[in-house]
Amino acid sequence: MKRSELVIRQLLDVLMRRLNVKEIDEKKESLLMGSMRINLNYYPICPNPELTVGVGRHSDVSTLTVLLQDDIGGLYVKGVHDTWVHVPPIRGSLVINIGDALQIMSNGRYKSVEHRVIANGSSNRVSVPIFVNPRPSEVIGPLPELLEGGEEPLYKQVLYSDYVKHFFRKAHDGKNTVEFAKI
Repeated sequence: MKRSELVIRQLLDVLMRRLNVKEIDEKKESLLMGSMRINLNYYPICPNPELTVGVGRHSDVSTLTVLLQDDIGGLYVKGVHDTWVHVPPIRGSLVINIGDALQIMSNGRYKSVEHRVIANGSSNRVSVPIFVNPRPSEVIGPLPELLEGGEEPLYKQVLYSDYVKHFFRKAHDGKNTVEFAKI
């Protein structure tokens, strides 16, 4: 296992223990982090940033998203009372977002993060997100360990590739994609 995968695995171990999942075996590992995708995002200077959006409001379909920002900034997360909070870049740090897949598998105990990117009027911006995903062939739904104690499922079982297709078929619309998996 590569060092980056090991770090992600350790983070998932901590998150799973809080859900009473005792062990991440091969099957759970595939479900939680069976595939990874990296993007290189380039946002050019925009002369009128108030007239455009870098990336519309959305939550990621991943289990986790690990983001490296440059020094420019532009990432905003939705806070309380529908306010947008700037996530200032900190040199050498990573931003870790919970994605929709983990919200579904945790039966809503973990919440995916609604976020957006605002265009910049003075500098080009670069960001590098790594999306940690289930394999496309995996079926995601509340983990059995959560339902063993009688907890009612909030989400149905859904083929992960169908969930991702649903996300890309429509415009960014906040956290509405997760409604696709709700019971």
